[in-house]
Amino acid sequence: MARKDWTPEQVKLAFHLYCQLPFGRLHRGNPEVIALANLIERSPSAVAMKLVNFASLDPVITASGRKGLSGASKLDRAVWDQFHADWEGLVLEANRIRQALGDPATDNDLEVENPVADFTGQTRAQLVQQRIGQTFFRRTVLSSYHDRCCITGLSEPRLLLASHIVPWGQDKANRLNPRNGLCLSALYDRAFDQGLITLDEDWRVVLSTALKEPKPPLQQHFQSVEGQRIELPERFMPDSDLMQLHRERIFLG
Repeated sequence: MARKDWTPEQVKLAFHLYCQLPFGRLHRGNPEVIALANLIERSPSAVAMKLVNFASLDPVITASGRKGLSGASKLDRAVWDQFHADWEGLVLEANRIRQALGDPATDNDLEVENPVADFTGQTRAQLVQQRIGQTFFRRTVLSSYHDRCCITGLSEPRLLLASHIVPWGQDKANRLNPRNGLCLSALYDRAFDQGLITLDEDWRVVLSTALKEPKPPLQQHFQSVEGQRIELPERFMPDSDLMQLHRERIFLG
């Protein structure tokens, strides 16, 4: 029996999953790979191969010496080019396709916390869209850092956050851009969000003067990491221009 060509919808779902998985989990035994294979009626091996084809298009992966497979198709490249800078478009399109295929997991994504307490004037559809986008951003950022805080190495998922470099409300174009994210534990996320810490041009921790007082808790948690270079991600290197904006607009100095 002739092998069926991949459809644009199938390739888009594969790219959506590729973004959310670390390189080492692009294999046929991964439950998420198996779930996608079942949804689009492909074999897990075929889906895994498609994911590794995308890796061959990823300049960060290839720059590290890993090449993926060389069989990326014109359609693979077209999807990469279309969505690699349009993260919101990718999330919305993937969710639309999954719903059309009757994916039961999509219904879970539609559960919005406190749907009645809407003081922003947003519709439920807008809140759902925001929630789905946040889920994608979190999964993509955390997987890029192998689920470890880039400052401390903490690997407890319940204590990790995908921190926006430029806050969600200040830059709509980069809300879902993984390069606008860092994986931080809750304490350092709060300090980064409040401008008490930032990163310099060499990705080293910089403290505000408020954290330099000679107090044991500050010495233990902040002064001990001052000047330390963060662990950089496997993919989606933080954007240096966005980090400069953090230093200029948010950091308290």
